[in-house]
Amino acid sequence: MTFSFRIAIVLVIFYLGFASSHAQPPNVIVILADDIGTGDISHYQRHYGQNVVVETPHIDKLAREGMFFTDAHSPAALCAPSRYSIFTGNSTYRSYQPWGVWGAYQRSPIEEEDLTLGELMQQAGYHTGFFGKWHMGGDWKRKSNPDEIYRSPRVEPEMDIDLSERLAGGPMQNGFDYAFTFPSGIQDVPYAVFENNEWYPLTDSSELTLITQKKMDKLKVKLDKDEGLGDSAWDPHDMGPLLANKAVGFITAQSQTAEPFFMYYCSEAVHLPHTPPTTLNGTTIAGSYPVPHMDMIKELDEQVGQMATALKEKGLYDNTLIIITSDNGGLGFRQTLATGHRPSGIFSGHKNSIQEGGHRVPLIASWPGHIDTNMRSDAAVQALDIHATLADLLDQQIGSSQARDSRSMLPLLEGKTKPIRKQMIIQGGTSREMAYYEENWKLVVQFDPKDKTDKTRKPKALYNLKNDVREKNNLLETENKRARKMFARFNEMRDT
Repeated sequence: MTFSFRIAIVLVIFYLGFASSHAQPPNVIVILADDIGTGDISHYQRHYGQNVVVETPHIDKLAREGMFFTDAHSPAALCAPSRYSIFTGNSTYRSYQPWGVWGAYQRSPIEEEDLTLGELMQQAGYHTGFFGKWHMGGDWKRKSNPDEIYRSPRVEPEMDIDLSERLAGGPMQNGFDYAFTFPSGIQDVPYAVFENNEWYPLTDSSELTLITQKKMDKLKVKLDKDEGLGDSAWDPHDMGPLLANKAVGFITAQSQTAEPFFMYYCSEAVHLPHTPPTTLNGTTIAGSYPVPHMDMIKELDEQVGQMATALKEKGLYDNTLIIITSDNGGLGFRQTLATGHRPSGIFSGHKNSIQEGGHRVPLIASWPGHIDTNMRSDAAVQALDIHATLADLLDQQIGSSQARDSRSMLPLLEGKTKPIRKQMIIQGGTSREMAYYEENWKLVVQFDPKDKTDKTRKPKALYNLKNDVREKNNLLETENKRARKMFARFNEMRDT
């Protein structure tokens, strides 16, 4: 055999190997849970040696089949700013409303120059679908003046909105070929569902009308937020099954030979109002646990199980990357804690807190044959890192002004242990705090709520999480020199 012939064989083998690994890029499903902490997932509870009250077998299975992260954070301790960050790969403070766009009728924080998750995946040749809670504003016509975009004063009840069609600021304008959307989840107006850009009537007799607490009393539902416009057949007990079944339908419509698909699934579980369905996919949900909050954790797990089953039935499971995380930490309701269930696991604080429990979240990635089984990473990551990870996996270019704060987790998923970042900023909740991280050190910075420019700020606390994961010992005075240096670096990073 001549040297040139041997070289030719090597090149052919290399080409075939490269082609086989790239000919079928994976389908991708990103599941964003609502208000789920590390302690809500039984796999994490067992890892930390905690008492398991609520079982999540479907999510646990994905964790065993792939990798779970012990130092994963949502970008913020509240959902609206986190959702902007995860969707764009930008930190919360890059939004025109850094502390959150909370109204469905407000201008979207997504700017023209942003590269959204949907656009990134379309750019990579994917068929894209969005399912569930949006919570990033949008454009709707004013009913009394169709030439005007309605802008929310957030004074209840708001009725002068034409909900028949979304004009802009939604999934369809940001990279999705199909969308089945709750503009504010099940928590706020409008209490209605939208398919693509159009209102999706829940029944043949549905009409858009005023949804009041009095109407919800008949369904034993306590509205979490405002009264306002919605579908006359609105019942939040039904929304989880409706959403999950639509997602399953999307999966079953896919083909092994067609373009790969990307699904961004934003569950309504487990946000208030806690309205678990009686059953889901033949499994009893309501009444499974002493508190409806815990029933909704079971509902989320069953939704994940439904999607996994649908993938297997279509022969798509082995070539699907599934990533699960949450928009913020778990809930600290007294009734739940009384059962022995600890949504924040070993951490202090809950949703809306700058303490670890406010933003330390599950993050699980599973892709059979590509991510080793029973893997754990202790590297510090954020949910917004999903953006750069997918770009890295699919060899997609991101502009210098796009996804500015996202870092690829792909090396970690491949089993490498080198950290992907040396510094990290996490946003708290309504108390207007941020946390700055360097290795094991955490500096809490307090912003002045009266200063809307966010320029007035000062160090508030310093913790060494290696020795004090529950944040009991504030070292701000004894480690003052370290705190001052970290504060200077925080300001430089925050204002760049």
